Amino acid sequence: MRRFVAVVCEGETLAATLDEADGTTGLLIVSGGNEIRSGAHRGMADLAQRLAATGTPVFRYDRRGVGDSTGDNRGFLSAQPDVVAAATAFRNAAPHVTRVVGFGNCDAASTLALFGRSAGIDRIVLANPWVIEPIDDLPPAAAIRARYVDRLRDPGTWRRAIRGQVSVTKLIRGLRRITATKAEEQAPLATRVLTALDDWRDDVAIILASGDATAIAFAAEYRGGASVTRLETASHSFAGAENAAALHAVIAAAIARQ
Repeated sequence: MRRFVAVVCEGETLAATLDEADGTTGLLIVSGGNEIRSGAHRGMADLAQRLAATGTPVFRYDRRGVGDSTGDNRGFLSAQPDVVAAATAFRNAAPHVTRVVGFGNCDAASTLALFGRSAGIDRIVLANPWVIEPIDDLPPAAAIRARYVDRLRDPGTWRRAIRGQVSVTKLIRGLRRITATKAEEQAPLATRVLTALDDWRDDVAIILASGDATAIAFAAEYRGGASVTRLETASHSFAGAENAAALHAVIAAAIARQ
């Protein structure tokens, strides 16, 4: 049976779905990007139904600001409270579950690597983990540093800002980027994710789509010893019956592993 669950998260409500089953190991699916809990082409809904039919309860949810959930969408790096709230709700809704495996694709995989332990998740299965630095409309940090240092030394910059001839908003954003540059250079996203993976040791399985750019970027960075399964597809979301079956097999094996 599939039922709706409302999850409280920092004053907001996460829309969640539980596919019920009798197994004591459950799967928590975290959605990637701005994708809703049913997944691309209903892939996650179909995966949940298939696993539940063979005894694995599955819990899926929309993070804040996505799909049917309330609140602001602040991206995957701000999603720790969502993961914690969802894992807690899963255990409350299915109290017979004693072990939780987390699954996520793309930045949801990175979310689980970074924050899964704080949610009490026992094992994670990560597909195409996202380790590419976020891109905005500002130049690279090093370029901003050189440019803004010179501009801030020029009294004319401040006079133009007062007259409205310089964007104060962009100036402030540039200043913030300058002050954050050192920390960014020391701990880029790839470093954060790979360091987090070290803490999972034998409790992580990685799935990479061989032709997917996100997976290729991760493979170029990863030097760890976790189990890595490469599926011969360019589909980032493992679309198609053959890919879906292969994905299901890897996840089912991770669930079965004690």
